[in-house]
Amino acid sequence: MGWSEYSSALITGAGIGSMYGLTALGYYITYAISRTVNFAQGASLMLGAVLSFTLMQSWHWPVSLAIVMTLFCCALWGLTVERLGIQPFLRRGSDSWLMATVALGLIAENIVLFTFGKDPRGMTSSLTQAGFSVAGLRISALQVLVPVVGFAIAALLVLGMRHTSAGKALAAIALNTPAARLMGIDAGRFVTLSFMISGMFAGIAGMMIAPLYTVSAGMGTIFGIKAFAAAILGGIDRPGGVMAGGLLLGIVESTLVTAIGSTYAQMFTFGLTILVLVVKPVGLFGRQGIRKV
Repeated sequence: MGWSEYSSALITGAGIGSMYGLTALGYYITYAISRTVNFAQGASLMLGAVLSFTLMQSWHWPVSLAIVMTLFCCALWGLTVERLGIQPFLRRGSDSWLMATVALGLIAENIVLFTFGKDPRGMTSSLTQAGFSVAGLRISALQVLVPVVGFAIAALLVLGMRHTSAGKALAAIALNTPAARLMGIDAGRFVTLSFMISGMFAGIAGMMIAPLYTVSAGMGTIFGIKAFAAAILGGIDRPGGVMAGGLLLGIVESTLVTAIGSTYAQMFTFGLTILVLVVKPVGLFGRQGIRKV
């Protein structure tokens, strides 16, 4: 593998890995607040891609309005998952929320399949056409923007949880929910908020990768699985670790695709994740003593 191929793989991997990390931030925030994982997160990413494609390219909405509507719908989807797939089971002390969120994701995928169609579609964007060259390597503006946006959102999440009243309330619930309730914090309201934020994170990821990949009803499944692998790999209890896990997973995957082809790349990528967890069960950057889902 030559320098140009290696460099291209690194750039591509950094972009896709940042989107894995951004989607995985949704896993982090729901796990931190409610000790549950939104396994419909892949459907949120798919909705972000499909809605942005439909509104911008099919219906020709203004970009800003289409982005706002897409994020609103993804937040609404997160709310739906929390109300239908999480709360009924948490109230009974049941772990059946796991299958409930998986089922809701499949329902969303099939609804989109019947309305959007089964054929993958390509989305055009001026950001993929604009760019620059470095040492003969063409880099699009979107390839640069994707990791910048991903890590900027992760940084804003950390700062928000440290320096805003809502963020401090979320941190208090994550640390000790019963104590937070005694302090007058409405834990249920913040659990709902965490699922809405989770949906928005995945929606942003879906919007940004839509011009780089074909848009389809089934695209969320594999992205959701890889994002969860990134969350576990980096340490699901740390936002920085989640983003680092996504970046690592994306770069390794892209490099392996370039070196040995896509047939074996996913096998080796998930094999690496399993190997890391055998050596360090809490993930590369996770805290010791955290119980994994």
